[in-house]
Amino acid sequence: MNRLTQTEHDHLDMLINEKEAAAFLGHSVRALQNWRYRGGGPRFVKISQRSVRYRRKDLIQWAEDNIVSSTAEY
Repeated sequence: MNRLTQTEHDHLDMLINEKEAAAFLGHSVRALQNWRYRGGGPRFVKISQRSVRYRRKDLIQWAEDNIVSSTAEY
């Protein structure tokens, strides 16, 4: 497995807003909001009552955890 450089590690840990996170995942901001409300979406950081951020590594992990090879696995 490749070792990450400090710059790559910092990039994956950096907090991004929900618009950037939605673009990263290829979904809408509304989808992220729904997942936060209903559960089942990627982990997020609640900065304040109205401020939510995501780490790229959590978005990648969520996507990896949802990889399936057939609809029977879903």
